[in-house]
Amino acid sequence: MTRAWKPAWFDKGVRIRGGALWRGVEAQHVVATMRLADSLGEQRVLEELLEASKPPLPPEARGRHYLVFTPFRYRSPVPSRFRRASGPGVWYGAEEISTACAEVAYWKWRFLMDSDALAGEALHTEHTFFQAKVRGRCADLTASPWKAMARVWRHGTDYSGCQDLADEARRRELAWLRYASERVPGGICGAVLRADALTLDEPFEQQTWASKTTRAGAYLQRTGRGEQYEFSAAEWA
Repeated sequence: MTRAWKPAWFDKGVRIRGGALWRGVEAQHVVATMRLADSLGEQRVLEELLEASKPPLPPEARGRHYLVFTPFRYRSPVPSRFRRASGPGVWYGAEEISTACAEVAYWKWRFLMDSDALAGEALHTEHTFFQAKVRGRCADLTASPWKAMARVWRHGTDYSGCQDLADEARRRELAWLRYASERVPGGICGAVLRADALTLDEPFEQQTWASKTTRAGAYLQRTGRGEQYEFSAAEWA
């Protein structure tokens, strides 16, 4: 099998690195259970039943905040850049809030475009953005020697090279991968492979953003603030 890297790159291109990453998650679970319950007591029981039915946490994720461990708890059938379909979880974040918003906007747009039942509709969603700290053995794909294969790491549709790299990184016990955003020029993202590389100290900052997604693109606006970002589907197609 032809690989996009050389084994020696793991010797000279990996070091302990820390950082702070923004991540956006859709705010929907509490609203969903409220719709099914007539009181706070019923809602509490319902959420406890739902919690008991979920897959067990990986050992390294125990004791951590649910915003940190959730991506490691479930195996999605939908692949992503550094995760194969139904493969081990990856926690994705971005160094800039604008890049995190762009990633959320793109995947909401993809969801809309891939759903025949939603053709011509507009999606209105609310998202919580928060910032977690990451630290551990890291391969920075924006730096030498990894950047020599930037065309592989930043490919818009073929993620096989990135997934191969993530498999090898896990075998070599790397904590995370730092890479250039495909959505935002100059933006930087992080793919965290281990839950124990993440910390979310309370109290932590949370921002609420409203999003509208159509076939033409998406825009996000921070609730109660003037911050907003607009993204055109022409840049993604």
